[in-house]
Amino acid sequence: MSGQHMFDPEQEAEDQRISTVSTESQGYPALVWRRFRKSVPGMIGLVLVGTLLFVSVFASFFAPMDPKKPYSAFIRPDRISFHDTHRGWRPWPVLYRITETDEFDPITYQPITGPDMENPVPIRLFGKSWNYRLFGLIPTSRHFIAAGDGGEIHILGTDKLGRDIFSRAITGSRISLAIALISISFITTIGTLVGIASGYIGGRFDLWMQRVVEVILAFPQLPLYLALATLIPVTAPSWLFLTFVVLVIAGLGWAQLSREVRSKTMSMRRIDYVRAAMAVGAGDGRIILRHVLPNVLSHVIVSVTLGIPSIVLLESFLGFLGFAVKPPMISWGLMLQDAGTFSVIGSYPWILSPVAFVLLTVFAFNALGDGLRDAVDPY
Repeated sequence: MSGQHMFDPEQEAEDQRISTVSTESQGYPALVWRRFRKSVPGMIGLVLVGTLLFVSVFASFFAPMDPKKPYSAFIRPDRISFHDTHRGWRPWPVLYRITETDEFDPITYQPITGPDMENPVPIRLFGKSWNYRLFGLIPTSRHFIAAGDGGEIHILGTDKLGRDIFSRAITGSRISLAIALISISFITTIGTLVGIASGYIGGRFDLWMQRVVEVILAFPQLPLYLALATLIPVTAPSWLFLTFVVLVIAGLGWAQLSREVRSKTMSMRRIDYVRAAMAVGAGDGRIILRHVLPNVLSHVIVSVTLGIPSIVLLESFLGFLGFAVKPPMISWGLMLQDAGTFSVIGSYPWILSPVAFVLLTVFAFNALGDGLRDAVDPY
């Protein structure tokens, strides 16, 4: 038996324990996730994007006040503190409402306001507030946070009509993110299909298709957005404005992605395994679905995550100008209309609070896209 290798189970177990190389094969998604989770900005962006989407889906639950109900105009944001004037420091924050004092401003002669430090209000989790229907079906009045005394809570104050800004910003995330996600879905589908078809088929089809793409890219987008938005009557319903904005953004946004996908597809056609598939008689559909599309998909995913912030910014800008969402719908851009004058910003700076939600969304998707770009790139 000297010429044969004797199997030693203890030695085999010791070798597997010492070895640092994984014996299991990993697919491309597993390798991408392995590299992506090492990116700190990418993981932060993933958590923020997941949180934004979760909050937007359950917006009514996270909105402590009715976003459409008018309260007192231009109420200052309530003070949130972990210090109770009666009990000292607390593990859970309390609320101090802003009230008017007996003093007057010597310049404006308006009553000076300040927090009512003598009457702290506890903030309760899953407390009761305004009534709503969860998913439009389940009637409830439970919310993530609510004032312990059942009264009002204005974390970011109110606007000129007395509507709670924090609740409106959370509710407005539905429209702003919905416009971005639906638009990017159309842009991705059209741009990917046109780009792959143009790069793979080539010839006269590619020649004419690229002329169409160049015409679309030649348009100055912002003036065209404004010109097309004015075609809808002011009295048109809100859903018509919303549909039109999505179609305009998608109609002008797919061209750039198709040009990028086309260049990637043309380089894929010259790879050996694609030529081998052509040589053995594989159909064009099989080659595109099995060989071209998986290699182009990584670039498309990164383009999607980097394109959503641009659409959010565009919707905010168009909403600020009054060319996007119309009341009674709520979006971040529509909320920024109240901050159109310097006098309002100077006197009521909390009106600019929706800008923070826009910045947070843009940062989250940009960080996620940057982490994905590093993870899917093998070089």
